Amino acid sequence: MAESAVRRPAGVTLVAVLIWISGALDIISGIILLTQSGDPEMNVRFAGQTGFFSVGVTSIVLGAIAIIVAIGLWRGNTAARMIITVIEVLSIIGSLFLAIAYIGEPIGEWIGIVVSLVAVILLWSRKASEFFNA
Repeated sequence: MAESAVRRPAGVTLVAVLIWISGALDIISGIILLTQSGDPEMNVRFAGQTGFFSVGVTSIVLGAIAIIVAIGLWRGNTAARMIITVIEVLSIIGSLFLAIAYIGEPIGEWIGIVVSLVAVILLWSRKASEFFNA
């Protein structure tokens, strides 16, 4: 569905904003990881520089996709809803891994997990479902 006739509920608007925040946090986390790729202790935690690089790049790519696809949420696009759901679940898994493996203060990862969880819950609420199915 390209455009929904039902008025967009506030929850869907909030989800779009949360998706953008979550995507931005994923991008920032990925960039931070990539800047730390020379740290020998971090390389050990990520099974070498290749694993470290892979996690960082994956985080950046998922964040960028989330931000781009979130526009479809504004329009009631069901494909955007499904894509964002998959991305947010992957983001939760990745952020959980990073929060556990990261030395230092992984507060950004925990915030990202909470934001992603709230976004998925709101995206599949009754009012959001009515909007996307209209």
